[in-house]
Formats: sequence, C-alpha cells, structure tokens
Amino acid sequence: MGSNNTRGLSPRQKMINLMYIVLTAMLALNVSSDVLEGFGQVEEGLSRSNSNVAQRNDVLFRQLEAFNEQNPGKGGVWYDKAAEVRRATDRVYQLIDTLKTAIAVEADGNDADVANIVNQDDLESASVVMLSPGNQRGAKLRGTIDSYREYIASIMTDSVKRDGIMRALSTSPQARRGGVVPEPWENAMFESKPVVAAVTLLTKLQSDVRYAEGEALATLLANVDAGDVRVNELNAFVIPQSRNVMRGSRYSANIVLAAVDTTQRPAIFINGKQLANDNGLFETLASSTGTFDYSGYLEVPHGDGTVTRHDFSSSYTVIEPTATVSATMMNVLYAGIDNPMSISVPGVAPSAISASMTNGTLTRQGDKWVARPAKVGSEAVITVTANIDGRPQTVAANTFRVRKLPDPTPYIAFSDAKGNAERYKGGKPFSKTLLLQAPGIEAAIDDDLLNVSYKVLSFETVFFDSMGNAIPEVSSGASFSQRQKDSFRRLSRGKRFYISRVRAVGPDGIERDLAPMEVIVN
Repeated sequence: MGSNNTRGLSPRQKMINLMYIVLTAMLALNVSSDVLEGFGQVEEGLSRSNSNVAQRNDVLFRQLEAFNEQNPGKGGVWYDKAAEVRRATDRVYQLIDTLKTAIAVEADGNDADVANIVNQDDLESASVVMLSPGNQRGAKLRGTIDSYREYIASIMTDSVKRDGIMRALSTSPQARRGGVVPEPWENAMFESKPVVAAVTLLTKLQSDVRYAEGEALATLLANVDAGDVRVNELNAFVIPQSRNVMRGSRYSANIVLAAVDTTQRPAIFINGKQLANDNGLFETLASSTGTFDYSGYLEVPHGDGTVTRHDFSSSYTVIEPTATVSATMMNVLYAGIDNPMSISVPGVAPSAISASMTNGTLTRQGDKWVARPAKVGSEAVITVTANIDGRPQTVAANTFRVRKLPDPTPYIAFSDAKGNAERYKGGKPFSKTLLLQAPGIEAAIDDDLLNVSYKVLSFETVFFDSMGNAIPEVSSGASFSQRQKDSFRRLSRGKRFYISRVRAVGPDGIERDLAPMEVIVN
C-alpha cells in the first residue's frame, strides 16, 4: 500500500496489511505451481501421442515397403520418396530432442532428465539455449522447420491437407499476448519461458512433425495406385514408330492393349501368325515403296479361364530415301568464303547424318554445315549419308555451281551524329567535314545476302580546275594522300570529284577493278 494510505494507521493495522500482502504472494506461488504441474501433464500426453503417431507412420511405411518388394517397378519410386520423408523427419525430430536435452541441462546440470526436470520454473535456461547470440539455435531451428515444411508440402496433392501442414508448422512472426508488434518465432516461443513450458512446446513441435510425416506417407501410399486406369472396355492399339519408312530400313510398331497389366500380356497374332516376342514389337523389312496394310488380333486371358479376342488393323508407307540440302545464302556456292549450309534427313537425327563434298571442304558446326569451294567454274557435289537401323546409307547427292564473288562497292566510312557507322557510296551530297575526317576508302559486298570485306590496293581521285581540266591524284593504298586531302580543302560547296581506278582484292584472292564513285561536296 502507498505511504499516503498508511498514515494514521495503528501498528496492528499495518501488520494486518503486511500479512495480507504476504498471503496474496503465497497464493500466486500456488497458482504458478499448479500451472507448472499442468505443463508436465501436457508434456506426458504429447509424448504418448507422439509414440502412437510414430507407430501409425511405421505401419504406413511398412505397407509401402511390402508393395515395393512385390512390384518394384510400380512401387519403387514411391517407396524411395517415403524413405526420404522418414530420414528428413528423423533428422528434425532428433534435432528437437537435442534442444530439449540442452535446455534441461542448462536448468538442472549435467545429470538432468528431460522427463523429470527439477527447476521447472527456471525462466532463463530456455532463453540462454535458444536465443543466445553465440549459437542462435532458435533461428537455426526455425530455418530447419521452414525447409522441412516446404519439402513435405511439395509432396502433398490435397490442397486442404497441404494448407493444414503449412499452418501446423508455421514459423511466422508472432505477437505475444497483450503485445502489438510481432516478433521472431523463436523469441515468442522461448524468451522468458519456464523450462517446463519450453520443453512442452518443443514436444508439441515434434508432434506436428510426426503429423506432417504421416500425411506425407499416406499421400505416397495413395499415389501407388493413382496411375492405374480403371476401364470397362478394352481396345487394341497399333503404335508405329513411324508410318513413313525409307526403302532399305525397317518398319517398327508396338501392338498394345489399353490398360493391360504388364504381368498378364496378351498373345498377338498378325496375318495369322503369332509374334515371336511377348512385348508387342512388330517389325518387317521395307523392301519396296508404297502403302502396306496389315491386321491381326490379341487374345487376352482372364482370371476365370476365359479368353477374349480384340481385333486391330493399321498401315505404313514406304518412301524413297531423300534428303534436304540447301545453300543458306543462294542456290550457288561462292569460292573463297564460308557458305552456310543446312543438311537434314527426314526421320533421322542430325547426329546420325554425315556429308562430304567435292571441289572444296565441308565441315559441321553444331547442327549446321559450312561449305568452302576451292575452284571457280567447277561443280561441287555434296553427298549425304545417314545411319539407318545401324547401317550407313547414301540418301542424296546434290550438285552446286561454284561462282566467283561479285565485285564489291567502294565507299567512304564515317560516323553519323549519333556515332553510328555509315557508308557513303557517292551520288549525293557529302559533308566536307566528314570527308576531311575520313582516312581513306574501303570496299565490300553488303547486299543483305553477302557480307564480304575487300582490301583496297590503290585508287585515284580526279578533280577539275576552273577550265575543266582533269587533275588526277594517285594513292598507292587505301588511305587518302596528303595531296588528295589538300585538294579536298580547296573544294567549295556543290563541287564534285571522282574516285576511280579502284583496285581491290577479296578473300578469294582475285584482284578486281571497281566502278568509279562520284563525290559531291556539301
């Protein structure tokens, strides 16, 4: 009681008030003791529940294990996933056990027993173990639960059960009772919590983990038969690898019964003769071109000893060997440069195709080819070979004409106001400033089909004086001479001169005389 309220009280009354305060404190201690005892009872109940759930999960896993032993092809994939779920769950469960032991040891010492904690009301041990900045076990536990939750959720096909697991293993920030601002999950779980409460919360988390494991195992067990098709009608199907077959290769087709069990294969008859194999593979040699029909039936035995017959029919077409060979740039090949080629054979993988070339070289670059003819005027023959049914077979031989490269166009290289590379080819006004900045002339083929650069060997410029007399200036290379540049400076707006006798050589090694270029000074 406050000092103002005790003024004027007799010593006896003050003593009564003090005893009331002490009694209230003792009642509070009794309530706290009851609560701690309640946590212990909850801990025991959760432990029993975890044991029961673990036994149920063991039963589910043994069912998957037994099915895998009976039918590994069908149950193996689900058993492997179930085994990984068990391993992941055990890792999380054992981690939580380790944390429970660490909290008990912090409270009671090295001889602590998690099942019989002495200092149950210790408010510091859980915080020291789980929230210490040195080890951050609480944050690490949160990360482990997050990873486990996402892993189990990825297995669940039922959205309702998946959402239940996401909620049960949620580690979202929480606001304490009476608080407003959410705080990290581990702080809300373990900060200033009595040891018995912290251990109980961890046991409850183990219960949630076992629950998630059980839901995942049940889902995997249900998936064992999820791929089975329940039908009330059986039909025979012919599945050919291809309906178009090259002469000399084989026609292959699978004769199957829809929804047939692989342990009970039907007998297959084609044109009155039973197939020699039991997997439904039908093969025949395609010795001539055309369309060929065939028919047959399947005999399916049943458990009651009866046999049902299911008819089928199909056809296949045999075509002559063919290939597509095209020059990417034109229908001719140019000597001295790389000519991109496309070579393919219908129904044959690119890796099973090879090709050779006369009058030059032919090289593969990935799925494309590059032809480089050697001699102008001679034909180049490209021969294509394909590996069909393990045997090399020539499928095409195409002839191409080999031509020399066309003459290039001379030009003056410059950059526009935005810095883009441009080419001035004459016939229209050209800035005198750009002309004086240009180092010389170049030559190339750039007609959007070919893009081939040439080396300029020599050229001359022709100027005209006021009397109309021609004044030639010769350059022995691709650069403007000093005399030519001096002549440029004397040109006024609207004047023109010519660049002629341009001689250049290309990648084919042939020297050429190029057409003159008229330059109009702007």
